[in-house]
Amino acid sequence: MQLNIGDSFSRTREVTDALVRAFADVSGDFNPIHLDEEFAKNTRFGRRIAHGMLTGAFISAVLGDEFAAKKIVYLSQTMRFTAPVFIGDSVTVTSTVKHIREDRGIVTLDTVCTNQRGETVVIGESKIMLLP
Repeated sequence: MQLNIGDSFSRTREVTDALVRAFADVSGDFNPIHLDEEFAKNTRFGRRIAHGMLTGAFISAVLGDEFAAKKIVYLSQTMRFTAPVFIGDSVTVTSTVKHIREDRGIVTLDTVCTNQRGETVVIGESKIMLLP
């Protein structure tokens, strides 16, 4: 797989109630802001929001998918949560190559997650190592 600065990869995923509940089970994060509609109504969001790390998992999925033929090791991920992700939102993750360290096989990517309204919900940076 040949990579170039500016190469971009995207995937979209709908955030469903079932997905949020499954993520709570896997992660052990049962915060009522994610699971309890009555509780969530009384927060600043007015309704349930998805786990921030669920969106982080969407980033991991894009990288795992795009680099499936050229196995990777996920080295790091920064994330800044800029807007809530609600149940029923569609989140599009876009990862764009910004730096390639050829001698070590390390690729740095800008990561941006947006919802169906075009709002940015997460921004960050991924680093991966391409395996031989």
